[in-house]
Amino acid sequence: MPIYTRHGDQGQTSLFDGRSVYKDDLRLLTYGTVDELNSWLGLAASQCHHKRLLNILHQLQCQLLDLGSDLATPLDSPNSARVNRIHTDLADVMEQEIDAMTAELPPLKQFILPGGSPLAAHLHVARTVCRRAERHLVTLMRHETVGEAPLIYLNRLSDLLFLMARLANQLDGYPETPWEPKK
Repeated sequence: MPIYTRHGDQGQTSLFDGRSVYKDDLRLLTYGTVDELNSWLGLAASQCHHKRLLNILHQLQCQLLDLGSDLATPLDSPNSARVNRIHTDLADVMEQEIDAMTAELPPLKQFILPGGSPLAAHLHVARTVCRRAERHLVTLMRHETVGEAPLIYLNRLSDLLFLMARLANQLDGYPETPWEPKK
C-alpha cells in the first residue's frame, strides 16, 4: 500500500468508516493533537534512561494509538466494534501511578516552572499538548457523541505527565524552579 493516496490533495481525509471529512474537522483536530502528543512522548522516551519511566512512556504511546483510533471512529460507525475503545480503567491505573509518584516526591508548596532535565522539559511540553488535546475533545464532545472515557483519560494523563516530569528531575538531580511572581 503506498503512503500517498492523493485524497488529501483536496484537503480531505477519510475516517475509519470511510467517511470523508475536511482536515480541519473537529474530530481530526482532536486525534491529530493526540498524535502530536504521542510524538512528544516518543521524544521524551529518547531522552529517558529510567526503566520505570520508559516502560510507562511505552504503555502510554500504545494507549494513545488506541485513543486515536477511538476518536477517528465515530461511535455509530459500522467499524465501531473493530476499534479498541479507551476505558476508564486506564485512568484508575494512572491514578495508582500518580499516587505512587506523589509519595516519592517532596510536596509542592508553590507553582514550579516547566523545565529542568531534557526529559522533564519534554514531559512538560507533552503535558501541555495533552491539555490542548483535552480542550479540543471538549469542543468535539459538544458537537458529537464521543463517550466520557477519552476525556477522563486525557485529564488523568496530563496529571501523570506532570508527576513524571517532576520525578524525572528528581532522578536526574535537577532542582525544581519555583515560580516567583512579581510583586
